[in-house]
Amino acid sequence: MPLLEVANLSTHFHTRRGVVRAVDGIGYTLGEGETLGIVGESGSGKSVSVYSLLGLIQCPPGRIASGSAVFQGRDLLEMGEKDKRRVRGKAISIIFQDPMTALNPYMKIGRQLVEPLRLHLDLDRRAARRRALESLASVGIQDGERCMEAYPHQFSGGMRQRVMIAMALSTRPALLIADEPTTALDVTVQAQILELIKALQQEIGMAMLLITHDLGVIANTCERVAVMYAGRIMESAAVSSLFHEPRHPYTRALMASLPAAQPKGSALYTIPGMPPDLAGDLPACPFAPRCEFAVERCRTEPMTLKPVAPNHETACLRVQEEGL
Repeated sequence: MPLLEVANLSTHFHTRRGVVRAVDGIGYTLGEGETLGIVGESGSGKSVSVYSLLGLIQCPPGRIASGSAVFQGRDLLEMGEKDKRRVRGKAISIIFQDPMTALNPYMKIGRQLVEPLRLHLDLDRRAARRRALESLASVGIQDGERCMEAYPHQFSGGMRQRVMIAMALSTRPALLIADEPTTALDVTVQAQILELIKALQQEIGMAMLLITHDLGVIANTCERVAVMYAGRIMESAAVSSLFHEPRHPYTRALMASLPAAQPKGSALYTIPGMPPDLAGDLPACPFAPRCEFAVERCRTEPMTLKPVAPNHETACLRVQEEGL
């Protein structure tokens, strides 16, 4: 039985322009200790999809339109707010994307680290403080005592990001949701933090949902990857399979746009066109207007994820039928 099983998840935002289908019927499974990467352009629905699992979508205007998310045998989407509070921060922790706004500016770092430990692990104040200091040291903050007495505005973005990571890992969750966890860190520290997370996964069997734009991070960290576009999963595969033989035209275009894939001195490849307006009428395949392989039936026939190789699914009709 998987640790997390998401099925037909749809999250819509009701605006004056119409209904924005930010997440449109996605599904995936995640096993214990496994890492699933979710990758795609900005606005593809990556963050909204995982925030929906924890009830972090503001309502209104957001609303879970359909779906289920079964975690450890219970549907997260059917839980009441009280039950969700018990899960958030203990069984499931999250590293938010923006370190500048995720921490409470009115509370000292120490209090923000200690409170979840006392609440979820029932530690006394002294034990919780000791655990918080250990967590800070594990992410490379050696002067923990001084850090605990400081406020968020006294630290750089990178330091705040480390504090957030320490806070998320301190309760040793069964599932870590990491939304661009190293976005404010330099390359060397980024590698250290990812190695730390991987080591903790091996130690306690923690699973991770990793959201990122960086295909290099996906390649070095994840076992499986889901490629999202316009609120849908376009391709899902084992990392080795996806990088060696990407099937969907969107996945191929993403990889072709990597600077390392360009001949020296040549112009960088860019995907033509713009992402679609999710409040408008979309073609059956939302990538069709930007796809060089699209034909008329791509705009009219419904797209669904189907296997095209072992442990490899794609939502492209032409790949499914013609093996593009």
